[in-house]
Parts: sequence; structure tokens; C-alpha cells
Amino acid sequence: MAEIQQRHEGRQLSIEAHGIDVIGDEDRKGTPRQLFWPWFGANISILSLSYGSFALGFGVSFWQALAAGALGIVFSFLLCGFIAVAGKRGSAPTMVLSRAAYGVHGNRVPSLVSWVLTVGWETVLAALATMATATVFTRLGWGGGASTKVVALIVVSGLIVAGGVMGFEVIMRLQAVITVVTGVLTVAYIALVAGHIHWHTVSHLHSGSVQEFIGTLVFMMTGFGLGWVNAAADYSRYLPRRASSRGVIGWTTFGASLAPLVLLLFGLLLAGSSPSLNSAIATDPIGALTTILPIWFLVPFAVVAVLGLVGGAVLDIYSSGLALLSAGLRVPRHVAALLDGVLMIAGTVYIVFLTDNFLGQFIGFLTTLGVPVAAWCGIMLADLLLRRTDYHETDLYRPHGRYGGIPLLPILLTVVGTVLGWGLVTNTAAGWLSWQGFLLGPLGLGGRTGAWAGADLGVLAALVLGFAATLALGRARIRTQEAPAVPQPAEAVRS
Repeated sequence: MAEIQQRHEGRQLSIEAHGIDVIGDEDRKGTPRQLFWPWFGANISILSLSYGSFALGFGVSFWQALAAGALGIVFSFLLCGFIAVAGKRGSAPTMVLSRAAYGVHGNRVPSLVSWVLTVGWETVLAALATMATATVFTRLGWGGGASTKVVALIVVSGLIVAGGVMGFEVIMRLQAVITVVTGVLTVAYIALVAGHIHWHTVSHLHSGSVQEFIGTLVFMMTGFGLGWVNAAADYSRYLPRRASSRGVIGWTTFGASLAPLVLLLFGLLLAGSSPSLNSAIATDPIGALTTILPIWFLVPFAVVAVLGLVGGAVLDIYSSGLALLSAGLRVPRHVAALLDGVLMIAGTVYIVFLTDNFLGQFIGFLTTLGVPVAAWCGIMLADLLLRRTDYHETDLYRPHGRYGGIPLLPILLTVVGTVLGWGLVTNTAAGWLSWQGFLLGPLGLGGRTGAWAGADLGVLAALVLGFAATLALGRARIRTQEAPAVPQPAEAVRS
């Protein structure tokens, strides 16, 4: 943290001027180690405790849930680490660098998907922070009704929108503070409720099937790293080109995975010890965790819960604004962040005041958008792996440059991967998604009610298809892109 403070010393806070442009060499500073702060601060949310309950809801045992969770968290954030390398090599936002794979115009499709995903995530986090505040106020006898929720919504939304509008410098400072405050208070929370863990009850949870284990694994991937891959290069783009790629991968993965792994373990122990707590988390994932706290710690709990959720939402609103600009909206970056903030507030009002099936809608949202994002991630990873040189900065913004306008292969792979993926996932708790799973029957996997219905194989299928097909078929196109430009004859240049 001292390193970050020293870096910012003497620098006055102002709204970030950069949008989706390439960061100049004079503004690229720091080391990969600094990536620890934004990623840790964004993922130390108390919500990770609730993932223990979400995981057990798949019908698996403690050990199965822990294994699936650890594997899903680390692997999915490792994907973020790989894509973060593109930011160092190209110094542009993630969804601008994606133009090298998708073409300048073709990339508008994944940019829009990325935008919807990040706006959805920031909305979920803002809603959870609002509901958690209301629950704490109710237990303290200070209200907790509609008026409390409205005030909480205003405060939470104000913090999130302010951070997103101000931009990179403010976010880096904010995440460093959030990391320290939430880290200390989270340890205090764990110490206070440790007595509610009953290992005898947890250890006797019945084991689930292979399909239920895979379903838990996929849910953890979509709930953690796959929800961040489309923004993974947005912060590494400020690093110098000479920065270590291994360092970028390592510090991104370590910073993002550390807190979720610890909190998932403890969340599994708590949820597995109490069926009533396990059920309550499905309705109010954060607020339910206050029911086992002493009254005197409720205010500190509210602080850690809100700050942790705000930390994640700030990164989301910043990246959602960049994705919207990458999709073609021609406004300043801070205006795009403001527009996303308005949508976030509207979505939060819906979740907090108009729906009572949070978990079902949440899982449906993650799984449905997780499929096209997984397809994009596979294509992006293979494209990055095949490249031998840095991105050509100018051509990232020119449809007639080396990256083209709308190349056929990545668009086709994304469409095929998404259709295949949606045909292999189901969302029984979200009625508006009942059409999914249409391939489970024809492929002999038992249909929408069979054993494989909850495994969500579609996310893995889309990821593997995008990666393998691009690796096999995209090499020639990338070599053409990286070929030295042929000098034009003098007569042609003058004409």
C-alpha cells in the first residue's frame, strides 16, 4: 500500500481523461505487484461467504464443494491473468484489444455482451449492499423498511458511480483502502462467528454425483473469474511494456483468488452447520449472515459488507463504460459510466423492491451470459497465445487496417459456441430461461430433467470450442496480421 501511496504522492485527483485510447508510454508506470490491490479489493466481498451456501445447494458434500470451488476460483482467475497480459502488450482496454481477434466492427457483438454482463454484476452488488444495510438497521431497531433501503441505495450508488466516473487513479486508491479495512473486519467477523461451526454436521453432508460436482465447478467459474475476464486488461494496460508477463499473470491470479478461497472455506463451514442459515442466504445472501452476529458488531459488519461490494461494483462500472465505448458509443468515458450508473440504479430498484427470487435469477443471469463470455474468452486466449508481436495500436481503431472489419471465423465460432452452450445448460429457477437445455435430449444426456441437466456443460463446451477452433484455424490470419507492412511506391503514396 505504501508503494501505491508513494506513486500517487503529489498527484491531484481529477476525472480520468483516458477512454478507450491507447495509454502513452509516459503514463505507463508501476510493477505487476500493484495489480494485487484492485483485484484483492474487488473480490474480498462478504458475498464470497454466501457462495458456500450456493455451492452446497447443488447437492454436494463439504469436500466436493471445497474442491470444486477451489478449482473453479483459481482456474477462472488464471484465465483473467492470461488476458491481463494483453493489456500490458497493447495498453488499451480489454474490449478494444479484442478487436484484433474479432475485427473492429465484428467486436461490437462481444463488447455489447461484456457491457450487459458488467452492468448486471454492478447491479447485483449494489442491490446486495442495499439489502444488507436494511437488514443491519432492522436488527439494530433503527428501521430497515423502504425508506432505509432508499437511503442505502442512494449512498451505495453514489460511491459506485463516483468511483467509476473519476476513473483509474481514484479506483487504485479506493481499492487499496478497501483492501485494508475489509480485510481486518472480515477476519474479525470470522473470529466472532467461528463458534457456530459444527464439524459433525458439516462432515455428514451427503456426497453428490459427478454431474452435481461439475455443476458446482461451473457455477464457481462463472461466479468468479469468468465474470471478470472481459475486464482483465483494463488495469494492466497502465503497466510498462517491459513489465513481466509472469508477474502480471501471477499477481492478478493471486490477488483475485486469495480472499474468495478463504471466504468460501468458511462459508461452507457455516452453511453446512445450519440448514436454516443455508436457506436464509438464498433470499438475502449478505443480510442472512448478520443473524449469527452479536449486536455490537453489526455496524462494523455493515461497513465491511458495503465496502466489499462497492469495491467490486466500482471495477464493474469502470469496465462497463469502457465496453460501451468499445461497442461504438461516441461519448466521453465518464459520461458512459454515468449512463451505466443510471441503469444500475434502475436494476437495483427492481431487485430490492420488486422481486423475491434473488438466487434463481442470479444463477440464471450468470449461466446465460457465462456461455457467450466463455466462447469469447476461449477465442481471445487462443488469439493471444498465437501472437508473437505486440498489437498494432493504430489498426485497433481502423476497420480497413490489418485486423479487418468483420472476420468470419470468430463471429461464427461465437455464434456456434453460444448456441451449443445454451443447449447444454438449464435454469429451472428462472422461468424466462426454460427454453435452454434443448440439446440435452438429442445428445442422449437425459433431457432437461436428467442427471446432466444441472451440470451446465455448455459453459465448458463454449470455452473449449472457442479456444481449440481458434488455435487450429486462426494461425494463418494472425501471421498475415503480423507480417511487416509492404512499403508503398512513391507514386502510389502521392496519389
